[in-house]
Amino acid sequence: MDYGRIGAARRQRQLSAKMPKFVHMFYTTFITVTVMAMIAGAVLLSAAGVGVLKGVLASSPEITDKDIRPSGYSSMVYDANGNQITKLVAADSNRIYQTIDKIPLDLQHAFVAIEDERFYTHNGVDLKGIVRAFVTGIKNHDFSQGASTITQQLIKNNVFTSWTKESSFAEKLKRKIQEQFLAVELEKQETVSKESILELYLNTINLGQNTLGVQAASQRYFNKNVSDLNLSEDAVIAAITQNPSRYNPISHPEKNAERRAKVLRNMLNQGYITKAAYEEAINDDVYSRIQTVNEKTQTDTVNSYFVDALTKQVLTDLQEKLGFTETQAYNQLYSGGLSIYATQDPKIQKICDDYTQDEDNYPAGTKYLLGYNLTVEDSKGELQNYSPEMMAFWLADHGYNRDRLFSSVEDAEKAVEEYKASILEEGATFVSERISTVPQPQISLTVADQSTGYVKAIVGGRGKKEGSLTLNRATDTTRQPGSTFKIVSTYAPALDAGGMTLASVQVDEPFAYSNGRPVSNWYSSGYKGICTLRYGIEQSLNIVTVKTLTDITPQLGFDYLLKFGFTTLVDRRVTKDGRVFSDITQTLALGGITDGVKNLELNAAYAAIANGGKYIKPRFYTRILDHDGNVLLDNKEESHEAIKATTAWLLTSAMEDVVTKGTGASVNFGSQPIAGKTGTTSKYNDIWFSGYTPYYTCTTWAGYDNNVDLSTSEQKRMARDIWRGVMEKIHEGLPRKEFTKPSGIVTRTACNKSGKLANGGLCAATGSAYTEYFAEDNVPTETCTYSHVPQYICSVTGLKATAECPYKVPGVTSAEMGYCPHTAENLAASGLTPEAAAAAAAQAAAAQAAATAGAGEESAALPAAPAALDFSMLPVPQP
Repeated sequence: MDYGRIGAARRQRQLSAKMPKFVHMFYTTFITVTVMAMIAGAVLLSAAGVGVLKGVLASSPEITDKDIRPSGYSSMVYDANGNQITKLVAADSNRIYQTIDKIPLDLQHAFVAIEDERFYTHNGVDLKGIVRAFVTGIKNHDFSQGASTITQQLIKNNVFTSWTKESSFAEKLKRKIQEQFLAVELEKQETVSKESILELYLNTINLGQNTLGVQAASQRYFNKNVSDLNLSEDAVIAAITQNPSRYNPISHPEKNAERRAKVLRNMLNQGYITKAAYEEAINDDVYSRIQTVNEKTQTDTVNSYFVDALTKQVLTDLQEKLGFTETQAYNQLYSGGLSIYATQDPKIQKICDDYTQDEDNYPAGTKYLLGYNLTVEDSKGELQNYSPEMMAFWLADHGYNRDRLFSSVEDAEKAVEEYKASILEEGATFVSERISTVPQPQISLTVADQSTGYVKAIVGGRGKKEGSLTLNRATDTTRQPGSTFKIVSTYAPALDAGGMTLASVQVDEPFAYSNGRPVSNWYSSGYKGICTLRYGIEQSLNIVTVKTLTDITPQLGFDYLLKFGFTTLVDRRVTKDGRVFSDITQTLALGGITDGVKNLELNAAYAAIANGGKYIKPRFYTRILDHDGNVLLDNKEESHEAIKATTAWLLTSAMEDVVTKGTGASVNFGSQPIAGKTGTTSKYNDIWFSGYTPYYTCTTWAGYDNNVDLSTSEQKRMARDIWRGVMEKIHEGLPRKEFTKPSGIVTRTACNKSGKLANGGLCAATGSAYTEYFAEDNVPTETCTYSHVPQYICSVTGLKATAECPYKVPGVTSAEMGYCPHTAENLAASGLTPEAAAAAAAQAAAAQAAATAGAGEESAALPAAPAALDFSMLPVPQP
């Protein structure tokens, strides 16, 4: 360094020069301005930030204790004894609200210990928790650890319900700021307490397996109410909430166990439990219990046929009675937290289920109806769908039956693989398939209390029910009712408004519909001649019934069916191709209608007769309460008089004969009086029995879903066997009751050949006089004037037998009746030999003996007429 005189002078000149001074001044000024600008910017940014913050807070929603209540609750169904049958739940609605006093204190503390340890002391926001989460994030470079309090979580789930759709940091930040602000504001309110916040939170949170809230979770994982949980189980549920998928105790028990241990440690460290309680809980084998419950729960997720029918009636009533839209009705049913009180009797339902699900109660040779839908992608990339009907054609072309019936499930699956392979051989790619194998013949059953209209039990089919709201053959399927319709379409209106009585007579003889088609009896040969309506009911005589409906007119029969509550009848229907359909025809007498009837409605019609003529619309529930316990729907009786009480009793009397000595004798279990009617359609596509006791009305049906004929005698008895099997068990232990006879019923001695009052001579002498019941306002006023003559009658035509008639049997007819057409000339023309005639006579005698004994059944044919006799050559007597 130059510290001399010359050097010092040089340095002095440098310091006093103008340029360095300017540079120094500029630098100083720049620094000053920059600092001031930064300060000003910071001030401006702070002001802007405050403005933004104020805007964010100002845009926060208003909040009260009502706003933080969860929405979407499970609806509960209870049987007639108050037991829970099932829970109806939609997505995001499996919640059962419980007040805080029913939630164990240990469970409350478990959630506080793991989710918000300073819950009882902070004001809605946990500043210590926020700092802890921030420091942890800096250390671990992971800011996933939350600092939301229970109050904030409650607000996030019930106020900011769309938080899962947030896509930007700004959206998340805004919501977080508002969430914290509202948490503080909420806890300031006098109506809100820590206890109420915790109650709402514990009823809100997602706890996996489509459960919301601790009560739903408790039932799902432990099959018990939350109030019954122990400490170990409390910790399992509290461990779920941070991540319901990751900590699901069913699918990830090991992950749940890790977090459960943390819950218990936190509870111990925070002074909520003792060391002894901790040790007991941590060593509990809780997960084995969860798996056991899960196995049972998975089998109970499919609703029963009764619940299916119930839900449909509730949805309809919500719309028709309260004016809900279809969507509103659905949301109310599955998310409204309703309490639905059903009419189902659990004892009766179990009897029906036990009997109908026992394969030992069905005939041998069960078939399986294959349903198969296949979707493939063809070589052009287009989707192609193959229906069961399309498969039927393939089956017929490859050695299988087109009816899609198989002797075993394995045979059906083999056919499916062959069929699928044939489709895929064409270059298609498999996309999806749906396969079902349903046991056949199928069945349905309804049991109701006729005095209330309450449906006590239904069965919609045999075999395993694979899903909710599947085909319900008791309430949804329409089938031809066969002879069960004779009572409601013909005899009820004939006695009620047609001026006829049970003593009125028709001649069972060859008869044709107005279009010329002959009416056939269910037995293969012969006619019974003059028959009372009572006997026509007892033996289910087709011609007698059709003649009776013809006399009173099909229109009257149709009108009465509407009074009996049938909704599937056709007044007049014109198809696009101009064809006209109507059920106002003579075939209405025998149940030959366009669309068929439902089991439920046929049962309700018979219940009306059992109920003294008063029809009550079937009810599956009595009342529905909303989530707050108010009556939403009071399912009051909808009823009217279908027939007079006297008519109902007379029909009951006649149908008792059906059971004691007619076509329904096999259903008689003896301990109660029974009235009922068999029903069989042509070719045995459908078989029925509708009947009742003084207690209950029951209707059973059997048949193939695809309308294949029932073939064996055992199959043809199925409806009667099921009816007896369930009704006998239902009535065990019930005191015997008799059908109540109303006032207005009188007895008279009538003639069964004229339908008039018996005279004192010939009617009695020839065995035609008998005692009959009448409505006092419809007693015959005329006395029989027939000159009854004991002689042979023709069992084929019911007329007087000619001397040569091979079908003659001893009997009585009126002198006014004509002779049968079986003259020697006609018989010779038909080619009937003397030997054949003798055989025919023996058959006729046997048939007559069986009919006299009352042993005939609707499904059992009488001996057939000899094939050698060509009846087409014989003149047919006209009615």
